[in-house]
Amino acid sequence: MYFLLFICVILLFVFGMKIYQKLTCGICNCSAHMVGKVVIITGGNCGIGFEIAKDLAARGARVIIACRSVRRASEATEEIIKCTGNSNVVHRHVDLASFRSVRDFCEKICKTEERLDLLINNAGAGGLGNYKTEDGNHIGMQVNYFGPFLLTCLLLPLLKSSAPSRIINVSSMLHKYAEMDFENLNMEKYWSDYLVYANSKLYLNLVTLELSRRLKGTRVTVNAVHPGVSATKFYRNIKNSVLRSVLSAVIGFIYQSPREAAQTPIYLSVSPEVNDVSGKYFCDCREKKPSRISQDAEIAKKLWIETEKIVKFSLDG
Repeated sequence: MYFLLFICVILLFVFGMKIYQKLTCGICNCSAHMVGKVVIITGGNCGIGFEIAKDLAARGARVIIACRSVRRASEATEEIIKCTGNSNVVHRHVDLASFRSVRDFCEKICKTEERLDLLINNAGAGGLGNYKTEDGNHIGMQVNYFGPFLLTCLLLPLLKSSAPSRIINVSSMLHKYAEMDFENLNMEKYWSDYLVYANSKLYLNLVTLELSRRLKGTRVTVNAVHPGVSATKFYRNIKNSVLRSVLSAVIGFIYQSPREAAQTPIYLSVSPEVNDVSGKYFCDCREKKPSRISQDAEIAKKLWIETEKIVKFSLDG
């Protein structure tokens, strides 16, 4: 009797969450085209990134999918071309776990592309473990934060010369559970997969705020976005296969599809409503307030300076 009651309560909760998600999910209704625009999407080969790439390609943009796996990028490119009829979709190799790879990628882009209208730092991963990259940084922090930071800095000249242009940093609501510790930016004192992910997203919020200050007057905007929780291949790095399968199945049912989760990044990419909006945080196609620390300009400025030291690159020369 009690067991059946417990099961009913759980089912009601699950279906209630599903209904709530459907009612609150933001949808981008903007029909603006992207003909003549050049877009780079990191991690555009699968999940949310793939859905964003497909939508922008359907609007006529030249879409450059940047990711580590050439095979997966090639397959995604072919599928997007087939679905949209836009043959101006290409893929380029970049490994965010390697600063050398990031520099090579940006150098080639600046040599081969005449303009860059939109940069979407979408690629991210969880459950990568605890080891250092060839650059001496924690693998999760470099893939989710240090790599995208360097890539953005190196592409800024092209974004500025193409202005008005936009930068979108894909964050997460999990940034609210991060710990701001300048003595542990690289997760050398203590770490967990969860904390690595949360911290990297908090740092993206903060550098979004600082970069918006540095870009004033350039007509280049930068905003952060929580796309929503969806069952993408983000979970593929979790070692426990049972946990990975259960987590993916539950989230896949309760929360958003990758297409639904892609709506807010798409909104920030195309909507004229955000032409002059910069340094903000969005969710469900609306501006939202991130954590209090995400809005701290002094911490943001200090983090930017410390990050420049780690990636060995400064905008000031």
